[in-house]
Amino acid sequence: MTDVATLAGRLQQRAGEDLYDRIFVRDLILDCHIGVYEEEKGVTQKVGFSVEAAVAPDVASRHDQIAEVPSYDNLVEAVHATLAEGHINLVETMAEHIADQILDDKRIVWVRVRIDKLERGPGAVGVEIVRPRGAGRHSVL
Repeated sequence: MTDVATLAGRLQQRAGEDLYDRIFVRDLILDCHIGVYEEEKGVTQKVGFSVEAAVAPDVASRHDQIAEVPSYDNLVEAVHATLAEGHINLVETMAEHIADQILDDKRIVWVRVRIDKLERGPGAVGVEIVRPRGAGRHSVL
């Protein structure tokens, strides 16, 4: 049986997650060099990207200036920079590279990257990852 204190802690944690402002880009469709199979090499495929990032609570635009806050443009730039690396075999690797670039901005608390390969079967297939600050190479010192 779960006690009241445990339930209250879970509710507080969930409420805290909702306090973050989020920036996002959804359904960005680009031609990519992606895939591990021979038939995927040397050709492009249509791939969909949806990226969401939570902004630290103390980050705000005090003077109505874009430089004061992370922008959805930063998310799009991270996708394009990853694609500029050339052919990537795995969508998981592509998602990690995008997440790493976004988490380079210390104002980002966590990032969610979803990649859909739109031409690889009946419907979309892909991967979605969520990476918090403090995981992997973005550990808090």
